[in-house]
Amino acid sequence: MNRRRFQEIAGRFDRLRLLVIGDLILDEFIWGRVRRISPEAPIPVVEVTRETFYPGGAANVARNLREFTPTVHLMGLTGTDPHARRLRGLLEEHGIGSECLLEDPAAQTIVKTRIIAQQQQVVRVDRERPAGLSPAQSAHALSCLDRLIGSIDGIIIEDYGKGLLSQSFIDAVIARARAAGKIVTADPNPANPLCWRGVTAIKPNRAEAFGSAGRPCSLPVQPATADAALLEVGGELLARWETECLLVTLSEQGVMLFRRGEAPFHSPTRAREVFDVSGAGDTAIALFTLALCAGATAVEAAEIANRASGVVVGKLGTATVSPDELLESFPEA
Repeated sequence: MNRRRFQEIAGRFDRLRLLVIGDLILDEFIWGRVRRISPEAPIPVVEVTRETFYPGGAANVARNLREFTPTVHLMGLTGTDPHARRLRGLLEEHGIGSECLLEDPAAQTIVKTRIIAQQQQVVRVDRERPAGLSPAQSAHALSCLDRLIGSIDGIIIEDYGKGLLSQSFIDAVIARARAAGKIVTADPNPANPLCWRGVTAIKPNRAEAFGSAGRPCSLPVQPATADAALLEVGGELLARWETECLLVTLSEQGVMLFRRGEAPFHSPTRAREVFDVSGAGDTAIALFTLALCAGATAVEAAEIANRASGVVVGKLGTATVSPDELLESFPEA
């Protein structure tokens, strides 16, 4: 795809309205430097220089979308703790609609803390207590969806395996989306084996695809188009989930798109240099879905998602891609 065709598709982005549903996470980054090893244990002592916070999980998908379109809604669950207040504040700063957020005093807001020194991640600390929706919370969430469904163009379901998504809940979401003729995509988690039948497209990474198919993840093969195990898994999931297309992200190998009745399409990585893969999958599903909603073909949407991810992995932290950066990643002819 050349730059002109991308501009034609992207010209429709700011008119689109999307809803993201999924596990919400607060991403905390502690930045510092290492000058010595601890006398207490053979570990580095990190001298903290700054801290940054970002919306993570499904909230990072919404943040990626917000770079390209002004109307993004988010549905998920938080606690009522200080981390929840910080996350809500960040969402407000980014202009992300929070009218469908649920709060539960018994829930713990999920926090992932990454400690980084000399541009290298030293350790990650996760604070979480998986929690699902009660019947009353599920009914409230679906009521909010019913109010929004007529005004949105697409729905992204982001499963980080933290307990929010159940089969009955996503079945209800997918049924409403299909009845309203909306595009709905999903980012699955094999730790939460759900049936995604009826969605427009599904975007696992390579390990998630193998896990969802119940197979051990084999080593990648070069070129990806010769990876027999991957091709078999892709075809199996496409048939099992009865989806229109399956986009498998392959890290340094780019992406592989599976479609009904079509040969698999491989788009090699466009990343110039990889610094941090945190959130790259969030970027991929955000831009893939946005492009589909804008009228792009599945192949065009896959290429846009791949180029967007290629920009993001060249940044440290939970990053996003800007419209200008994405435009520059496309050739002029």
